Amino acid sequence: MNPETDRSTASGLPAPEPGHATSRRTLLMIGAIAVVVLGVLFLAGLFPRLAREQRQQETGGSTAPRVTVAVAKRGPAEVQLTLPASIQAMVEAPIYARAEGYVSRRLADMGDLVTRDQVLAEISSPELDQQLLEAEATLRRARSAHRQAQAQLTQAIANLGLAEVTAERWQTLVGQGVLSKQDGDEKRTTLAARQADEAAARAAVQSAAESVGAAEAALGRVSELKAFRLIRAPFDGRVTSRTVDVGSLVNPGSGTTARELFRVARVDTLRAHVQVPQGEATAVRAGTACALSVSEFPKLTFPGVVTRTAGALDPVSRTMLAEIELKNPGGVLLPGMYATVAIQVMRKTPPVLIPASAYRPGADGPVVAIVDASNTVRFKKVGLGRDLGAQIEVIQGLEPGAKVVTTVTDAVRDGSKVTPVMPAAAAAPGPAGAQPGKAPAAK
Repeated sequence: MNPETDRSTASGLPAPEPGHATSRRTLLMIGAIAVVVLGVLFLAGLFPRLAREQRQQETGGSTAPRVTVAVAKRGPAEVQLTLPASIQAMVEAPIYARAEGYVSRRLADMGDLVTRDQVLAEISSPELDQQLLEAEATLRRARSAHRQAQAQLTQAIANLGLAEVTAERWQTLVGQGVLSKQDGDEKRTTLAARQADEAAARAAVQSAAESVGAAEAALGRVSELKAFRLIRAPFDGRVTSRTVDVGSLVNPGSGTTARELFRVARVDTLRAHVQVPQGEATAVRAGTACALSVSEFPKLTFPGVVTRTAGALDPVSRTMLAEIELKNPGGVLLPGMYATVAIQVMRKTPPVLIPASAYRPGADGPVVAIVDASNTVRFKKVGLGRDLGAQIEVIQGLEPGAKVVTTVTDAVRDGSKVTPVMPAAAAAPGPAGAQPGKAPAAK
């Protein structure tokens, strides 16, 4: 017999069923597990609390959050400004025809080096030849008319002299009573007519001389046009475009009314246009030395000099256009190339440098969080300059020596107390700001 059953029977109680014992053991196991879980949770909350208390003891009992800060420092006065540039020919001219006709000869092609006044093409113009013959004939007629007018003037002068002598003699005879007064009046009238003939002859000579001048001018114009049948290079350079061939019909004019025959560019000296940011615009002026480089020749640099600046900023990009002149020995550089220009500039007021992660966009522009002497966070609006990668320039709103929070999170609020920490790796930016920068950051 089961002893437990015997004890239940002896006490007069009913014997427990086997299922009840199993349920009791299950409850005991659940209770033990619950105790273990509560103990684990207690320890999980205790250890962080002990760690916080230990950190508070290490920091003098302060409960302020720890933030990493860096000291803002003034950048170097001399920096190398690296900017993109576009290379252009020093002089480039489209060439049009001044005479109408057909191209009879083409003596230059695209890519050829040409010299000043070198013939590039010849135009055949029969109409221009006929105009030249007509102008020559008109000049001959004008000269003949001029000679005829001069002969008439000579005759008029002779008739006037005879009339003067006759009128004087007849006037004497009239005074002596030999001739009538009527005869004397007739001779005086004849003298006046001869004087008018002489004046008319002189005017005719003047008119004929002017006709000769007009005919000579017309002949000269046609002769000049005939000379324009030879298309010549306006200066030493390279033919960068050719749009005609033998047999092409060309018309005089320019722009959209005529056909461009050639385009010649001077390539021994080039110019480059660069947009200088507002922060360095006052430091770049005529005479500033610089160096250009292109990706096609990574081991070569081309010295240049700033020849002129626009003297004003573009109101859209806030940049100033500067023109750089550089020599192109051997024609290595080509007009239209993209280049990078490095300019050494001295800044009167160098910007302040901070880590690039120390600012964040605000409602009114970029802001930085600084920690003042009482370890209180203050947000300040700043104006940004060039982005140097790990650092960024601050051109306004921040003074050197300020402690800036390097990583601004939502836990860092304006007016909150913090514990600033400055690790060795988070030291303030130094002369690294002298490295070439990227395009100006948005202000």
